[in-house]
Amino acid sequence: MRRFLFRIVPLLITVLIMAACVVPPPVPAAAPSSSGSSESAAAPSTNTLNVLCTPQVQWCEGMKAEFERANPEITVNFVRMSSGEALTRLRNERENPQFDIWWGGPVDSFIAAKEEGLLEAYDSPNADAILDKNLMLDADNYWAGIYVGSLGFATNENWLAEHPGVEPPRSWDDLLKPEFQGQIMVAHPSSSGTSYTAICTVLQMRGEEAGWDYITRYAGQVLQFTRSGAAPAKFVGQGEAAVAIVFSHDIVAEQEKGSPLLLTFPEEGTGYEIGGMGIIAGAKNLENAKKWFDWALLPETQELGPTYQAYQAPTVSGAEASLPELLEVNLINYDFQWCGEQKKDFVDKFTNEIANAEALKE
Repeated sequence: MRRFLFRIVPLLITVLIMAACVVPPPVPAAAPSSSGSSESAAAPSTNTLNVLCTPQVQWCEGMKAEFERANPEITVNFVRMSSGEALTRLRNERENPQFDIWWGGPVDSFIAAKEEGLLEAYDSPNADAILDKNLMLDADNYWAGIYVGSLGFATNENWLAEHPGVEPPRSWDDLLKPEFQGQIMVAHPSSSGTSYTAICTVLQMRGEEAGWDYITRYAGQVLQFTRSGAAPAKFVGQGEAAVAIVFSHDIVAEQEKGSPLLLTFPEEGTGYEIGGMGIIAGAKNLENAKKWFDWALLPETQELGPTYQAYQAPTVSGAEASLPELLEVNLINYDFQWCGEQKKDFVDKFTNEIANAEALKE
């Protein structure tokens, strides 16, 4: 082609004029960083997987390393976000998704994401191993459960020693006692699936009218709302408040680090989460997302959690729970479908009428 261009000057001029009118292709966006940055995901690549990861960073990093070990041809990039933030991110990027798969966080958010068309259906061959398909697998294969965890209360033992006669909370009503005024820490439901699970637990147990009345009084007891669901256990362990409302496995993780925390459960019943995963609609690395999905449903994968201080119970047969006693408590009949469908309305009500989402503690 170059030989003819140099020989035929008129043709060269025509080509140059036409080339000047061509708009250059867009520069591919950068991939999310495994350090937790919020950079955009990479352009399609056969050796890349972009994961939106909701559990704690240590487990996200562990899953990245383990998957890359099992699939050395694939590089995993991840961004860690709480479930509320993750859902908002997917909504904002729905026309140009930057992630391939969303892994972790209560399935209420995945139900909401399915309803909004943000997930891609995938019938994994490994889904047959799921213990309770009615509870842990979407009927249309838009999400699958990957772990289970119960809500609990974490009380600072040093604070209890300094306040003789005060008992740790063992019921939801105990959180309203005068001694816990300004001594409770919990995440905000706009950013945290943990907090939303607590709110939806109360609404199911008490009904909406009485439930919202309780939630209003409960919010008045809170010292500060956090962004991350697990963060209150850390801050209470450091003595910044007396009581945290957190998933019990996150309390155990802080106890393992030496935090002086006492774990109790509400005796009248507590809510629980099924942690989910789903492939993002329009995923640029779809086949690699399916590989992760299949891999995450293997027994040996679900037993990796305790290696990275994640003590949730597994959802597939053949995998043993590291701390089965965390589910041997009074669990309510939590309605995941209802909570997922109502999530936006309930979060908006809490944010607009009870406690805004400004200045959340990191």
